[in-house]
Amino acid sequence: MHATDFLKEPDQHANVGVVVLSGPETHLRSKARKALVEAVCGSDSDDTDLGLTSFAGKDADYKSVSDELRTVSMFGDHRVVVIEDADDFVSKNRPQLEKYVEKPAPKATLVLDVKSWPKTTRLAKKVISTKNLTIECTELSGAKLFRWISETAETEFEKRISKDAASTMVQLAGSSLGLLRQEIEKLANYVGDNDRITPEDVRTLVGGWKAETTWDMLNAARDGRLGFALDCLDKLLTAGEAPQRILGGINHTFRRIAVATETSRGGKPLSAAIKDAGVFFRDTGAVEKYMRRIGRAKAEMILHKLAKADRNMKGGSRVPDRIQIEQLLVSLSGA
Repeated sequence: MHATDFLKEPDQHANVGVVVLSGPETHLRSKARKALVEAVCGSDSDDTDLGLTSFAGKDADYKSVSDELRTVSMFGDHRVVVIEDADDFVSKNRPQLEKYVEKPAPKATLVLDVKSWPKTTRLAKKVISTKNLTIECTELSGAKLFRWISETAETEFEKRISKDAASTMVQLAGSSLGLLRQEIEKLANYVGDNDRITPEDVRTLVGGWKAETTWDMLNAARDGRLGFALDCLDKLLTAGEAPQRILGGINHTFRRIAVATETSRGGKPLSAAIKDAGVFFRDTGAVEKYMRRIGRAKAEMILHKLAKADRNMKGGSRVPDRIQIEQLLVSLSGA
């Protein structure tokens, strides 16, 4: 079960004997662990403190953990024992844990908080076969990531955020959920009484002037204003912006145009294909004009050009990064 699914109904898993929290997303691991503890011990802070015992994984020994799990709580019906950073603990005590998951303590939940949890191990298989619980705290991508951003903005901050704004946020800030939540909080404070977070808000607050300059560069290349586009590129590189990050921005914009090109080959009207490809609403007219200006033959080569630039920037060419990006912008502009 992924953590985002668990967090929707944590109370449904309050009586599970062993819970494994696994994966690199520390934000999800922390949030899932808190929700689990509250589901078992109650949301009152005093009840939670009385029903929770934590061990540091590197220092914990199995006997102490086992004794704690089988100690009857004087203050509640159920207790939670968490092993933090439990990778070393699991490695040292794998045989004992394999036996424990088959018959866990009746009024306790053991939580193993690990970064790595290979599904092929005997212990992992036993956790599944004994109807215990593995909560995957892994990265989200694509539609699931955008949905998480939208739900977080709405449930935690009472703000609506469009798919375009969410996509822009990922482009500028990356896919780390902890960092994205911080950005959502900043944006919620930034927009104040407005109930909607727009792509413009994201560009202003998350990306700063470099993001604005990148958008200006891409729009200029699309509209055939090549000189201005190259001036923007020079400003970005002079300010220390990484060429790979600039290429990521180019990919983000022109890949959608490439998708629209492919979709329109099947007979769909060009305007509808552009909309379906996820082009920002305000840019649809300019993108359609661009595609008609460069013609279908050049539009169908966009994906090839982007892929070639990506390979070359990763060591496939000895040409300096600046020149490679300049050449790509010239080519994409249809000049």
